[in-house]
Amino acid sequence: MNLAAYPSGERITAYHGLLFTTCFLSNVLAGMASTLMSVYMPVVVAELVGHVEGNDLNQVGASINALYFIGWAIGGLTWGLIGDRIGRARSLALAVTMYGLFTFLKSLAPTWEWLLAFQFFCGFGVGGVLVLNTTLLSEVWPEKTRAVFIGILSIGFPVGIFSSGAVNFFVSEWREGFMMGALPVMLGLVSFRVLKESERWKTTRQVAKEQVKLGEHKTELVQGATIFGSMLIGLWAIFSWLPTWVQSLLAGSNGQDERGLSMMLLGAGGLTGGFLSGWVANTLGTRRAMLLCFSGCFLFSLLLFKGNHTFTTLTLVETGLLALMFGISQGLLSVYIPLLFPVAIRATATGFCFNIGRFFTAAAVFFVGALVTTLGGYGNSLFAFSFIFLVGFIFIIISKKK
Repeated sequence: MNLAAYPSGERITAYHGLLFTTCFLSNVLAGMASTLMSVYMPVVVAELVGHVEGNDLNQVGASINALYFIGWAIGGLTWGLIGDRIGRARSLALAVTMYGLFTFLKSLAPTWEWLLAFQFFCGFGVGGVLVLNTTLLSEVWPEKTRAVFIGILSIGFPVGIFSSGAVNFFVSEWREGFMMGALPVMLGLVSFRVLKESERWKTTRQVAKEQVKLGEHKTELVQGATIFGSMLIGLWAIFSWLPTWVQSLLAGSNGQDERGLSMMLLGAGGLTGGFLSGWVANTLGTRRAMLLCFSGCFLFSLLLFKGNHTFTTLTLVETGLLALMFGISQGLLSVYIPLLFPVAIRATATGFCFNIGRFFTAAAVFFVGALVTTLGGYGNSLFAFSFIFLVGFIFIIISKKK
């Protein structure tokens, strides 16, 4: 069988398998590249900045992570435009190569300033990959099983986060650890050879493109960005502050085990939910499944943050169920958002919807902490931010996509 032949119809071909493997690996390696800096942060700072302790280290870490997320958001917006102009497959290969190259270059960074620059451009590449592989798969994959495989695709990034911990475990020298960037570089170069362009995109390029304008879809852009952004803000606010909230329930205990269990459940629930999201979508319909997830996130936030004043087994159960809703939503959103838009502007519009909310997420994470005193505790502050899920719920109801 010629793997280069573009697939057609509803049958899953060998090319489909090759395409999915490439997209999944690009997600896994993006997750690894995104978190390698976090796992090596103390030793990197010690070598390139000097001995830094306590709050100063936190500020350095916050600065470098903020720069990465800014690169991620700008990259997601920019690569969407590039993908609509030169094609999804070629753009994906370029974006994968880019984040791999700048991950590898961190291993050669002579100063802290160079490392910051490499960190920004690594995020720029990762932001593109997460838009482009979803867009490409949504246009190429057979409709009957599309939701299932895009849902499975969504778990690649957290698998990569786990992989970065494994790299740190086996490779103690940070410069050697960042040499793992060679893997996505090789994947990107192979992608240039094996990935074929979306026939839907090629057909669209043959008609008068001026007939489809981004500005004609302002309603869908607002709806898509609000739906995706509301889940993004709520998810990261809770993920960022849940360990601190758990600690506040423990009255004097150091809480290491409880915090660790809670974060493990967040990860496990997210992975499970992402894996199951396609089957949930096929059973309920994507729109109804999303309504279930957004309402479920609000309900479990209510039970978790307002119903727990001490740490119990029920706290862990509710944390796991909330994470399951998060995970399912990520797979569903990856299916739902691209299909709000026509092919000619799909990558640009998806990049906008996936990334505009990232500029507000950092502010949300900050304000959770700032509101603790005003609202009387971490639980009240986190629950206040959980109302953002109801905003997404309302916009799904009024969305044009059925």
